[in-house]
Amino acid sequence: MDFLPNIIALLDSSKYFLLFIGSFLEGSVVMMGGGLLWRLGTVDFWPMYLAVIAGDMLSDLVWYCVGYFAARPFIVRWGYLVEATPEVLLKLERRFRHHQSLILLASKLTMGFGLMIATLITAGMVRMSVWRYALINIGAGFLWVYLLVIIGYYFGNVFSFIPPGLQMGFGVVVVIGAYFGIRQISRSLARSDW
Repeated sequence: MDFLPNIIALLDSSKYFLLFIGSFLEGSVVMMGGGLLWRLGTVDFWPMYLAVIAGDMLSDLVWYCVGYFAARPFIVRWGYLVEATPEVLLKLERRFRHHQSLILLASKLTMGFGLMIATLITAGMVRMSVWRYALINIGAGFLWVYLLVIIGYYFGNVFSFIPPGLQMGFGVVVVIGAYFGIRQISRSLARSDW
């Protein structure tokens, strides 16, 4: 059991980097978790906030690059499997270009109703200006991330009613439950017709 204090020390010394990586890989739950950690006094607000913003922005940029460099060849080659014909692709591009700022902003602020990644890839595929893309994502991202951090922060009040020995386990269960809950909601919305 001598390794446990070393692991705890390692996690404590790299907590902001881990928040950055977590936000890059699975944004929303980690952002709320960052708010909870802030509430518990484990992290300071600004380094935590900037770490999760940076992870979220880098993730969005990666999806833009996937769209920019790989989406069109992939759809041309394999699009027939999902009835994505060249005509459908042209209609999608035309509509997206006409409303690109509004679509991107709405998608970012609503987590895309399950279609956020598809929206980010489409922005790259239609060659939306990377500066415009970044400006919209950063502006909306600051607001969205702040909202999720605040939700996590105020959720921290619940911990005061839980015995200290059970708080860590409760936190883990809540984070895992939130992760699967958000994924299920996203899947349900992606399958709906509206």
